[in-house]
Amino acid sequence: MTGIERVNATLNRGRTDRPPFDFWAEDATLNRLFKHLGHNDLEKFLDDMRVDIRAFNAEEPAFKELGGGAYENMWGERFVYRETGWGPMREDTRGALYDASGIEEIMAFDWPDNDAMNYGLLLEKCLSARDKGLAVRYGFADIWQRPALVRGLENHLADMAGEPERVHYMSRVFTEFYLEEYRRAWEASRGNIDIFLIVSDVGSQRGPLISRDMFDEFVAPYLTEMTELIHGFGARAMFHSCGDIAAFIPSIIRCGADILNPVQPVGAGMTPAELKVYADKIRFHGGVDVQWLIPNGTVEEVRLGVRRCAEEFGAGYFACPAHLFQPDTPAENIVAFYEALEK
Repeated sequence: MTGIERVNATLNRGRTDRPPFDFWAEDATLNRLFKHLGHNDLEKFLDDMRVDIRAFNAEEPAFKELGGGAYENMWGERFVYRETGWGPMREDTRGALYDASGIEEIMAFDWPDNDAMNYGLLLEKCLSARDKGLAVRYGFADIWQRPALVRGLENHLADMAGEPERVHYMSRVFTEFYLEEYRRAWEASRGNIDIFLIVSDVGSQRGPLISRDMFDEFVAPYLTEMTELIHGFGARAMFHSCGDIAAFIPSIIRCGADILNPVQPVGAGMTPAELKVYADKIRFHGGVDVQWLIPNGTVEEVRLGVRRCAEEFGAGYFACPAHLFQPDTPAENIVAFYEALEK
């Protein structure tokens, strides 16, 4: 089967020769991987590993330098870079609206304009993937978490309880931006996008960050708008949230998400056995532990873990780690991940 055939069959819970592969990795992880491979050609590696999906984004404006090693992106997220031994990794700091005193200050912020995005190479990349028979995943839209980074998570949570209009205003700004961003990407790609990504981390290692009622008030309406747009294209919507989000899955399904990522196995409700109750309503993407197994396991343990995950999820499963491959991951284990499912 070709990559796009595997992806479409998996989305429709049809038979495949193997689960479709996807790939996520931090830049620092790639540095470690390339040293092991003896080259720095990511596309060659993806071809060699038979990865079925290619991920693309439009080009965003350059970061603003704030001094002292700090940067700010177009949204007002602020961060520094910490050295890992394999390259720098982003560490978020207090966002531009952390000290905002009221909604007027939030409304007066210099929010980005869609014209700042550059789609110049998108069509070429999509067509190159199509020539190889591959599926295309696009974007990094956010409707709740990145507003929290701009405002500060503790402030954002307090606002939900005491100043909800602030949260709704920021989520509306982000949602309107990404609705238009995805329209432009669809047009620029001439319809050569299969999956659009929507991101908002609403879970922790031990459970949800917010209540189900708050999810339904502050996340669900905006997620639904995004999925309705994506479905209008004829494409599929992937929703990403780290952590234990078992309590939110029925709401995520009602919002129209087609694929759930990254399926972190951090709680009893996040195991394949528990999640399979939703298998006819949503597809699962990820699930292979990146906190112990992939960085610390042997090559054979990684292979067994990948095979076990694929077998337990069965039809409708996309083989991928339960988050980006991190810099503490031996390159041999990344290769082993994709070698685990030869057939």
